[in-house]
Amino acid sequence: MSLVTPALVRPSHRFETPWVRLKSIAVSSTAASAGSPGSPQPAGPVALSARWPVVEVSRLVADMVPPPRFDSVRFDTYVPDPGQPSQTNAVKRLAEFAGTMGTDGPGARRKWFRRESAAAQGPAGVYLDGGYGVGKTHLLASLWHATPARPEQKAFGTFVELTNLVGALGFQRAVQALQGHRLVCIDEFELDDPGDTVLVSTLLGKLAAAGVRLAATSNTLPGRLGEGRFAAADFMREIQGLSARFASVRIDGEDYRHRGLPEAPRPRTDEQVTAYATGTPGAALDDFGPLVAHLATVHPSRFGALCDGIDAVFLRGVEQVTDQATALRLVVLADRLYDREIPVMASGTPFDRLFSEEMLTGGYRKKYFRAVSRLTALARDADRLTGAGAGAGPGTGAGAG
Repeated sequence: MSLVTPALVRPSHRFETPWVRLKSIAVSSTAASAGSPGSPQPAGPVALSARWPVVEVSRLVADMVPPPRFDSVRFDTYVPDPGQPSQTNAVKRLAEFAGTMGTDGPGARRKWFRRESAAAQGPAGVYLDGGYGVGKTHLLASLWHATPARPEQKAFGTFVELTNLVGALGFQRAVQALQGHRLVCIDEFELDDPGDTVLVSTLLGKLAAAGVRLAATSNTLPGRLGEGRFAAADFMREIQGLSARFASVRIDGEDYRHRGLPEAPRPRTDEQVTAYATGTPGAALDDFGPLVAHLATVHPSRFGALCDGIDAVFLRGVEQVTDQATALRLVVLADRLYDREIPVMASGTPFDRLFSEEMLTGGYRKKYFRAVSRLTALARDADRLTGAGAGAGPGTGAGAG
């Protein structure tokens, strides 16, 4: 008897990246196929663990734009919490910052390089500091959209994507690629190791000297970057240098992704995850262990390309992660899935217990809490789009077909 399952349906906002070469093998609902790229693929979901994306270096800078989730956001679409005046103030401060960057068109760059006075030009950078889910990325993307410059004169990327760009191009080529921009936006700015502290400090110094305006978001105030993770005193000179380049804007509030919403959906059974994946066009179905192992073989800069063409992700047997390197790779994957609005349905350990207590109290805890927040939101999307509540599944309740 065939099993009929409701399909996940969502608007298609995924990245279109013609410069990405993607080798993949489609899989059945139970095991990966042994087929080869280019051969006829069996019906059913693909496996992320069977994909090896190759991204052309020449397109890395061109790809630094706000992700699809933030294509249409603007300052006037941000809804401040009435009980948090700092949110309204942040919108005002960023709109003013955008206004200091002049107008686009002939002669704009010449005016830019005349070096207006500090008072007229404003701060070299603005830094949005706040908790998880208060809309920092929304506001940063809104600033990118509001800046009067052509898209190729603006760059938007996460801190990880920026360091990956430097790794791919080399430092001097990265400076050359970005120094002609009017604005560089850096989302989730965190200094994960001392090497990144020096690297980013030097890069931003070069860009600021070239007249590039900077904007960043983080869950940590600029002057406290690196504390609790490495010996910040050894790098205080670089950290203070970064702090001096930004005017800090604090945003208070609760995580909007869970504001007034029910608890995160409970994990499904393996059978439910498999059935939903089989009935969902554009699905990826993976067992958690093999996927985690595969991520260790793919550079994090390619995690976005890994998700190309995927409309929903289904994971079986999620387990708590205790290895730091594995956990950090999952953080990057969660960010790329969230950027692309890809729902995630899973069985096994709930996402709020994905990382160990030791990790949630350690130096990378802000990254892990962000990943939990985003994965929970994506799990709720999957639960809603299937038309079934937690615990329901194909053949039961609202999900019966």
